[in-house]
Amino acid sequence: MADRVLGYLGSTRNITGCAFALAGLLAHFLGLAGAFWPAVVAGLYGVGALLAPPDRVRLAVSHAEVETGLLRADLGALLRKVRGSQRFPGDVVARVETLGELVSGVLDRAEVLVTSPDHLHVVSQTIRDYLPAGLEAYANLPRGYALTRRGDRERSAHEELLAQLDLLEAGLRRVEQAVHRGDEQALRDQSRFLRDRFGPSGLDL
Repeated sequence: MADRVLGYLGSTRNITGCAFALAGLLAHFLGLAGAFWPAVVAGLYGVGALLAPPDRVRLAVSHAEVETGLLRADLGALLRKVRGSQRFPGDVVARVETLGELVSGVLDRAEVLVTSPDHLHVVSQTIRDYLPAGLEAYANLPRGYALTRRGDRERSAHEELLAQLDLLEAGLRRVEQAVHRGDEQALRDQSRFLRDRFGPSGLDL
């Protein structure tokens, strides 16, 4: 019931009826509607609602929904693999979950994402390249080796992965802000940063 009410409030019939009713109020303030102005306003609302064209039915799925739907499916598959694996410590899983939430929020802005190739590049590369490449490199290392530092100043593979996940999170947060601002230049800069920082090789272990 509530959905129907909300749907009608945003419908063409209601909007047109309100426009006619406002015209009736204007006539009242100008002294043209007389003592029966409430009936005039209500009547004009009804006339406007009846004359308004019906809302268009939209059944086709947009290109934006198709593209982001595929990305969302890939993200879901990646997250399920990470959750189901025993090779990732809890702190890594938590960081990946945070990244998943960030990416999912950006994917919710489907129509905005497809307005520029840079929108989709950052998100799709994160899902299909940057994130899985680093995780795969880490998962294929022996656990003891991954947690062990190889020198006093050299980070372990575990620390390296966490550092790269932090970089990805920081980058995605800038992307999220840029998408909401419609800041095309920020998206181009972020896309270039991620390509230069991670490239096709993922973790360099």
